[in-house]
Amino acid sequence: MIPVIRRLLVLFVRIMVGARSEWRGCSPDTRRRIYFANHNSHVDTVAVMAALPYQVRRLTHPVAARDYWGTSAFRRFIAEKGLRAVLIDRKPLPDSNPLEPLERLLEEGRSILIFPEGTRSATEEIAPFRSGIYRLACRFPDVDLIPIHLDNLQRILPKGSWLIVPITCTARFGKPLRVEPGEEKNAFLARARAAVIELADGGAAR
Repeated sequence: MIPVIRRLLVLFVRIMVGARSEWRGCSPDTRRRIYFANHNSHVDTVAVMAALPYQVRRLTHPVAARDYWGTSAFRRFIAEKGLRAVLIDRKPLPDSNPLEPLERLLEEGRSILIFPEGTRSATEEIAPFRSGIYRLACRFPDVDLIPIHLDNLQRILPKGSWLIVPITCTARFGKPLRVEPGEEKNAFLARARAAVIELADGGAAR
């Protein structure tokens, strides 16, 4: 039953928004990766998952905010069962490690999908990235980080709205990144954000 629900979610998004993929800087691969994308709407997660080939999608776990997706049994079911999402706390307790579930998945050889802005943007501007992606890059220096830019999703389902407007969405996958030896946090976060912005401008082609 659960696999059927996952397929229906993917099919629904492909019908409503297209969820096309453009692999501009890399190719689909089942090796563990950290995918990271801009964040404009609730459809973002499903759009990226729908754009991934099945063999990659089945090994990839999106990250979702517990304070939103964990607030009702229905939302939790969609996130955890429908999308295989990992719920994390955006305001963790002191001395806790909210990235531990993600680290465990990467240690198991699986991939994750994160949205480093931390919350959905009300505009098409990409907000500064939070530090979690840097911590993961340092913790797993041999894992490729794949930037993704999502087009049009802010207009499909803008923040504060549940009315879906059918518009074709494109997920552009860019060149892999890794943290450089000695690279400081702010420099890496700026470089990762710039990689997503470059894809928005049609760049990062091989």
